[in-house]
Amino acid sequence: MHRRTTLALLALAGSLGALPPAHAQPADLAGVRYPASIQLGGSTLQLNGAGIRYRFVVKVYTAGLYMQGKASTPEQALAATGPRRIQVHMLRDIDANELGRLLTRGMQDNAPRGEFSKFIPGMLKMAELFSARKRLRTGESFSIDFIPGRGTQVLINGKPESEVITEPEFFNALLRIWIGEKPADDGLKDALLGKAAPAAATGQN
Repeated sequence: MHRRTTLALLALAGSLGALPPAHAQPADLAGVRYPASIQLGGSTLQLNGAGIRYRFVVKVYTAGLYMQGKASTPEQALAATGPRRIQVHMLRDIDANELGRLLTRGMQDNAPRGEFSKFIPGMLKMAELFSARKRLRTGESFSIDFIPGRGTQVLINGKPESEVITEPEFFNALLRIWIGEKPADDGLKDALLGKAAPAAATGQN
């Protein structure tokens, strides 16, 4: 009897071990679809989480975080060494200069003490990019891609719009805008880390 039970348990364990690993699910937010996976830098990235950025009660944009492995804490996301992407889709028109200022302030608020000066060259490149763009309109998108050994690049509507920013810490400095200690939106932070987000949040950035 015991032998039969043991064999049955071993068979069950074997069948469970043969199951494919759990995959990320696509997300649909305010009419924007985030696929479950994308290709970047020769790697397959999974959607770690996606959510909506609110300013008071107004929907500003959606954002999704793509990584090779699952991250449920800021520390895990920041420690990842593979390719990563932050994808943002605008839900309303926004002045590109204003967006650039908000990103800069978010980086400054969340930068580790004494490290902010390292990010200034990259920030100037981004400021020039958004200044030249003038305005991001509803339905437009931008992404920030990090590829190890290469650096960080900004794409607007899928097209590279900036030089590669080679400072290795720069992508994490940007990522902290959304998942750092002082995130742009607490609900969006939880959503990007794969946690349930409230229906609305009151971030001020």
